[in-house]
Amino acid sequence: MRTATVVRNTKETQITVELNLDGGDVQVSTGIGFFDHMLTAFGVHGGFGLKVDVQGDLEVDTHHTVEDTGIALGLAFNEALGDKSGIVRYGSFSVPMDEALASCVVDISNRPFLVFKASFEQELCGDYETCVTEEFFRAFAVNSAVTLHISVPYGANAHHEIEAIFKAVAHAMQIATRKNTDGAVLSTKGVL
Repeated sequence: MRTATVVRNTKETQITVELNLDGGDVQVSTGIGFFDHMLTAFGVHGGFGLKVDVQGDLEVDTHHTVEDTGIALGLAFNEALGDKSGIVRYGSFSVPMDEALASCVVDISNRPFLVFKASFEQELCGDYETCVTEEFFRAFAVNSAVTLHISVPYGANAHHEIEAIFKAVAHAMQIATRKNTDGAVLSTKGVL
């Protein structure tokens, strides 16, 4: 089974993430409405079974809750993928949302790296601080051990830009985690 459950508790956040790469229900509760919307879109558009429950120090701001959720989700992907054999490994996808366009290219490589080319005119989407979007994806890339390139070449509405990012990453990850034809590790080295 390509599944994982990650429980991560700190003095700032208490997080449980359940992930099934091959589908299932999507249930998200982080205490941040817009972030719930983004993670729900991620699960639905990626075709992943995803349950996320977060209690965070929202009296401070949204940073710890969002970043730590990225850590836990990344760890869940890393665990569910095991030695990363039997997957396509690479994925790319672009999502238009009204005036905005977001693209994601991923390599499930065991070489964590994030390139994030996006900026947001609005500082908030509801209670969600738009600047933490990059922190979420950095935490996700490092802890899932993937190379992740995200770009938003144009857009004006931060809600549209960020939602397009989450959906593009979801689709790219869905492509990259598909089972390959021979079950081998897609690498000339034989391992990732």
